[in-house]
Amino acid sequence: MTEEFLQYVWKLKLFDFSMLVTQDGEEVRVIKTGEMNSHAGPDFFNARVQIGETLWAGNIEIHKKASDWYKHNHQADADYDNIILHVVEEADVIVERANGTPIPTVELHYDKILSGNYQRLIDSEQWIPCAQHIHLVDEMKLSFWLGKLAIERLSAKADYIDRAMQLNGNNWSETFYQLLARNFGFKTNAEPFELLAKSLPIAIPAKHKGNLFQIEALLFGQSGLLHRNLLGDDYFLQLRKEYEFFQSKYRLQPMAAYIWKFMRLRPNNFPTLRIAQFASLLNQSESLFSKIIECDQIENIAKLFKAGTSDYWNTHFDFNKPSVDQKKVIGSTAINLVLINTVIPFIFAYGAKRKNEQYKERAVQMLEDITAENNAIVNKWNELGIQTKSAFETQALIQLKSGYCDHKRCINCEIGNEIILSV
Repeated sequence: MTEEFLQYVWKLKLFDFSMLVTQDGEEVRVIKTGEMNSHAGPDFFNARVQIGETLWAGNIEIHKKASDWYKHNHQADADYDNIILHVVEEADVIVERANGTPIPTVELHYDKILSGNYQRLIDSEQWIPCAQHIHLVDEMKLSFWLGKLAIERLSAKADYIDRAMQLNGNNWSETFYQLLARNFGFKTNAEPFELLAKSLPIAIPAKHKGNLFQIEALLFGQSGLLHRNLLGDDYFLQLRKEYEFFQSKYRLQPMAAYIWKFMRLRPNNFPTLRIAQFASLLNQSESLFSKIIECDQIENIAKLFKAGTSDYWNTHFDFNKPSVDQKKVIGSTAINLVLINTVIPFIFAYGAKRKNEQYKERAVQMLEDITAENNAIVNKWNELGIQTKSAFETQALIQLKSGYCDHKRCINCEIGNEIILSV
């Protein structure tokens, strides 16, 4: 078994207490297994055990074999001098501290059905390790676990926002603008969109609010997409001329156009059209972040993102490529993705930063008010019998897949736990 599994057995006290005996025959009584350490150093802190007649308080280290102590060079690390008990599956050597004193070592005995259940999950080649067993998991336990996962995902996004905030001098509006731009690029053009926003501080387009053409010129110019050689497109040439003035005025350095991806995208997702929609959003929305923080209804926030485009884009998806005349408004599905991936995490992060639980609760409620996402991961969960009604549930399932199933962290998962413990 892996060390991780042995740590799991120790943490949940799944071992045979009656068989804990040191190599020299002293009985060991566990009073407190300790607190698991997820960082460098001993595996468990603040444990309490009685060895023979002596009560010890300190740290616990767990290995597959006792000799792993020397393989990991713990004998030369002062952090391991206060180990009071060495727990192993096989006590193949006597282990000593740096000063030569022996460390009491015990072999861990547990029901092999547990290790068999665990090994089957780890060896599974299914889409998720427990694909054949998840239908047996208690619905209440599953629901509780998904609730924790949804909060875990929101917290991870809030941490990402906090790191971005630090780079932006704790400027909420600038950080929101950059990450909103990133999500306007969705998966394919996320990086270019974020680079675009970082190359053009929000204060610059804000100065031109009310003039959509100028905001388009700034964004398209910075994107590098105006540096292509196109013939027969007056609008393109007008934007480029306008940008040349702003480039000199604001000392702007445009991006390289080649980083934008058009291949295998539907025209509605072309970066040119998304930039045009982003320009329209910036033009019609003043103090967007403040409005979002003040709003407590997701429907009202969604209305802020119903941005259209300038007239040119009603008949184009890209420059110099005419299309059927159609208003290119942002669809409800795209708006929901922006709400889920940018707006709601920012509200949650704002609450966390201000230590205001009301904002965090509002973010959770908003996720529950958005309909379930429709994507490949969610559809696979649906096929396994896990039905979803809201984005709160789909975000939880995405977190479960990416944070646990893909890494086979079954012993850290409530579903995996129930399957492993089904003796």
